[in-house]
Amino acid sequence: MTVRLHWFLPTGGDGRTLVDRHAYARNDTGAAGAARGVRAPRLDYLAQIAKAAEQLGFEAVLTPTGTWCEDAWLTTVALAQHTERLKFLVAFRPGVISPTLAAQMAATHQRLTGGRLLLNVVTGGDSAEQRRFGDHLAHDERYARTDEFLSVVRGVWQGGPYDFRGAHYDVRGGLTALPPDPVPELFFGGSSAAAGPVAARHADVYLTWGEPPAQVAEKIGWIRTLARRQGRTVRFGIRLHTLSRDSAAEAWAVAHRLLDDLDAGTIAAAQAALGRSESVGQRRMPALHGGSRDRLEIYPNLWAGVGLVRGGAGTALVGSHAEVADRIAEYHALGIEHFVLSGYPHLEEAYWFGEGVMPELRARGLLGGTAGDPSGAPLLVAGGR
Repeated sequence: MTVRLHWFLPTGGDGRTLVDRHAYARNDTGAAGAARGVRAPRLDYLAQIAKAAEQLGFEAVLTPTGTWCEDAWLTTVALAQHTERLKFLVAFRPGVISPTLAAQMAATHQRLTGGRLLLNVVTGGDSAEQRRFGDHLAHDERYARTDEFLSVVRGVWQGGPYDFRGAHYDVRGGLTALPPDPVPELFFGGSSAAAGPVAARHADVYLTWGEPPAQVAEKIGWIRTLARRQGRTVRFGIRLHTLSRDSAAEAWAVAHRLLDDLDAGTIAAAQAALGRSESVGQRRMPALHGGSRDRLEIYPNLWAGVGLVRGGAGTALVGSHAEVADRIAEYHALGIEHFVLSGYPHLEEAYWFGEGVMPELRARGLLGGTAGDPSGAPLLVAGGR
């Protein structure tokens, strides 16, 4: 099993700062304002990142979903016209779209992009965010609905007509006239008791955020056991930021500079907002650092500074190229195959990783292919988080 490397498309904006321009940035009057150094998610800038990822040999790019992001479906179809091989891990929320329509959209995406779609299923852990889209279900009910949603999607992809009657969906004769080819596989994440069985039944790749190896190993064992009871096997991935340089001192200096924009008020406001999340995985992120800037290296080369102010993946691999490769090898030894990475800014950090860490991984036999040619490794199949 070789390492599979993927990058990230910052469709909510990018820059040299960790400050979230939407949720936490404030101008001199205290009103919400744009953080300095932020790059707008224009198509031409996102195309630069996508082309760089393809050239460097990343297999795919994750495109997020949510209030503050551009729509992932539309953005990735547009970017497919600027790339040739790069796959797109499209995040979407079940429950705010019909499962039959989602199945049709996936089939169309596969045809328009030549089979380059990956699906990232995001059930949603924030009720306020869900209500913006008209969804008023509670946390565990959302996972029950996701279970039904994915059953319908897979059933419709069989060529139909497909009937399904459950607590959340009643589909009669659902079908996709031209099923997707290849059928997208699903990436899926979730740390709650409600999420685990859904992942076991439907996920092709279970995706976790970057916790210390012992905690990641515990999650892998949990999902493997649940999947085995379903007669299935699941592959595993991890979502991390990365910050590598020619020396460890250089990398840590950059990490510390990323905190320069963060005063105590900004951190406190961010932690209060993140603390309201219903997501078990999100609550596990702040627990790694306790809101303190004094204990952010929670494991060798694993830095929790991102999670001081940003939701989602809150940890980064920081160090020399060799040290970052060491940590990737350690996670890989646990059973992690897919590494979905990002960095600030995403264009520059893609090159730092691609030109620094990738050669280290190849030298260790963990990564196939060469820069700009990932053909030496199996191509990523579609999936969800």
